[in-house]
Amino acid sequence: MGRLFGTDGVRGVANADLTAELALGLSVAAAHVLAEGGTFEGHRPTAVVGRDPRASGEFLEAAVVAGLASAGVDVLRVGVLPTPGVAYLTGVLGADLGVMLSASHNAMPDNGVKFFARGGHKLADELEIRIESLYEEHTTGAPWARPTGSGVGRVADYASGFDQYIAHLIGVLPNRLDGLKVVLDEAHGAASRVSPEAFARAGAEIITIGADPNGLNINDGCGSTHLGLLQAAVVEHGADLGIAHDGDADRCLAVDAAGNEIDGDQILAVLALSMREAGQLRKDTVVGTVMSNLGFKIAMEREGIALVQTAVGDRYVLESMKAEGYALGGEQSGHVIVLDHATTGDGTLTGLMLAARVAATGRTLADLAGVMTRLPQILINVPDVDKSRVNTSAELAAAVADAERELGATGRVLLRSSGTEPLVRVMVEAADIEQAKAVAGRLADVVKSALG
Repeated sequence: MGRLFGTDGVRGVANADLTAELALGLSVAAAHVLAEGGTFEGHRPTAVVGRDPRASGEFLEAAVVAGLASAGVDVLRVGVLPTPGVAYLTGVLGADLGVMLSASHNAMPDNGVKFFARGGHKLADELEIRIESLYEEHTTGAPWARPTGSGVGRVADYASGFDQYIAHLIGVLPNRLDGLKVVLDEAHGAASRVSPEAFARAGAEIITIGADPNGLNINDGCGSTHLGLLQAAVVEHGADLGIAHDGDADRCLAVDAAGNEIDGDQILAVLALSMREAGQLRKDTVVGTVMSNLGFKIAMEREGIALVQTAVGDRYVLESMKAEGYALGGEQSGHVIVLDHATTGDGTLTGLMLAARVAATGRTLADLAGVMTRLPQILINVPDVDKSRVNTSAELAAAVADAERELGATGRVLLRSSGTEPLVRVMVEAADIEQAKAVAGRLADVVKSALG
């Protein structure tokens, strides 16, 4: 069996790659691994289950709940809620595991299953491997041992989760947002109710777009992957800033008053300075990834803040933060982790904290984000190639070496296979954008010829 788990759970086209049978089986396996075998060891475990608004989430939720209950796990269904909300409730309710049905920023036909361990933490590779192995063992060999009678899990809706999560978000803000006008783009996703409610309770005047999910329109031309509507709305309404989430709201990108994009690196830079000023940036260090813009690294060095870089994926950022005790980390894509207040990237919390910094300083978002200058960075996604050979192709290695010699010390090259999609990402950074475009285009052509 091929590896099921990618960089963020098990993901694929719903009802094709990700079937109800797979979701059910994985949930039973996860119950055995994360809940210490369910009732079979005398423990009555609990799971929190949430989803984004995708139509396929309805049947996948049913499959997951059935799998967990059949393994002796009591299930609390929290309904449509952001991924970080499910993670938070998993921790605060003392649940043995959490499950989120979402494909994040992917298009509507996709969906995914994300598991959280006790405390609301994403799974280490070792736990994912154990779940996969157990799933394979019991789908190709011996059947599951299942409880009967009173041993089966019970299922209940947990309506209080919505207010609990919002109260948490408001409770950790350093100051209110009174006087700010904010446009929110919810991507017709999981934060369509949560984010507007949280910003309004924090005192902001809000204009909301992309907040009418119908199960089919998630991420469709809106949200953090399509900023055009938000940029136009911020300018039209004369707002101070705009905030965009993805489908499950673990990401946040922003727009300044002039409609300019503020990416994850810039948000990290603003929050790093804010947290250091408040004495909350432990070890004066922020964690990023190998995709962090070179301009971010330069800015942090200038400000006396160390930058630790990990592999791409907020789980790897989080692992580094937990291992070394760092307080802030994230990705250029908008996954930002404030470890004192969240166990995973939380787009609503990030947006609130960014807006709070604007309100507290009286400075514009553009001014705050000006702490760093983004160097031109070209990213080309090359589909329909054998991404497993991206690190072993001699032809590709030679092309990368040539590109690095051409760029010298003023740029860099990064090739990596996507953890969630069947493609290879080519990233080139250079002081001159035309040079970056040319080098990236040549490398993309080599990827196609060498790996096609």
